[in-house]
Amino acid sequence: MQIKPVLHADPLTLNHEYQAAEPFPHIVMDNLFDNDLLEKVRDVFPRPDGMEWRRFDNPEEKKLGFWHTCDIDPFLYDFLQAMNAPYMLGFLEQLTGIEGLIPDPYFGGAGLHQILPGGFLKVHVDFNVHPKLILDRRLNMLVYLNRDWQEEWGGQLELWNRDVSRCYEKILPVFNRTVIFNTSDSSYHGHPHPLRCPQGESRKSLSFYYYTNGRPEDERSESHSTLFTKTPNE
Repeated sequence: MQIKPVLHADPLTLNHEYQAAEPFPHIVMDNLFDNDLLEKVRDVFPRPDGMEWRRFDNPEEKKLGFWHTCDIDPFLYDFLQAMNAPYMLGFLEQLTGIEGLIPDPYFGGAGLHQILPGGFLKVHVDFNVHPKLILDRRLNMLVYLNRDWQEEWGGQLELWNRDVSRCYEKILPVFNRTVIFNTSDSSYHGHPHPLRCPQGESRKSLSFYYYTNGRPEDERSESHSTLFTKTPNE
């Protein structure tokens, strides 16, 4: 089955809002996708014991991640592929102003993410070069799948400024909320506080990373892995 989601936003009219956002270019969009489509995605999203998750459990991150070789439901697989399709790249290029976006067929570090009670992801900047494709990482897109998510459960995505002195925004990971943001050595983000949702609940998201062959001179740095940092209250 081929999926081509309808995108309920005009990227060109949102370009200025995206570029002007603080602390780095980003946007939060509710209902970008049809609810019915994401309900189907959510229905086939694997449980914590439903596939061979990539498991992280260390002082910086406690979460379940994705291998591109994982055996997942065909509908979910088709949705992942749709987010790498040319029309999606065109939408993102118009929204962000970043030309020549390249998707990652390996979903390195991306794909399915799931956080269980007590899990977290400390504030960080992302790795900046794809280790296999040797391309520059430029853009993240996160799609949340959490129905009836309660604010007191936590799990907010936090966006921090360049010197990690101030959190500019906290984004609740509610169903059909999409967050798109530039990735650079100053785009600090994470959800550093342990998740407080009840047992049996989890924070479910899909993530997509996009690359270019080269990047602006003022964003260049040596190749590095994910760089974690402490916030003032840590």
